Amino acid sequence: MVVLAALTACAGPYQYYEGTGIHDATAAEVAGGWEYVEGTRVVLRKDGTAHFERLDGQGFDFEDGWRLSGTGTWQLNADDGGQVVRLALTARTRVEHRSAVTATGASAPEPPATHAWSFHVDRDQHDELKLFFFYGDPDIGNTYVMTREAGA
Repeated sequence: MVVLAALTACAGPYQYYEGTGIHDATAAEVAGGWEYVEGTRVVLRKDGTAHFERLDGQGFDFEDGWRLSGTGTWQLNADDGGQVVRLALTARTRVEHRSAVTATGASAPEPPATHAWSFHVDRDQHDELKLFFFYGDPDIGNTYVMTREAGA
């Protein structure tokens, strides 16, 4: 029993996340504007291109504090656990930082020139789509939830 507890003590929700089970979203439904706090905005165009504004890193990359803007591509994929939107930033146009110093007191690392994200596709209580990923320590299970842009 103690061995089992020790083995699972560091296993947070993200580490064993199996997906939302959503399989009915279409690319046309996912296309459009999405937003998060502090001016984060992603536009997914029907032709598979994307525009990013102030998008934070996913997973432990979030801890680095950078926010990327630029252009790239997106696609809607599915597996047994549900659908995922894969975003790829291919041309960075701007970098911002939430903070110049990391949690350890060190200078923030250089942000990547290109980057990729995987957003899980889910539906809220009104059957509206939302996109999310986990950020920070996987034991905590923090979610970064993008909602449909207001007025879209």
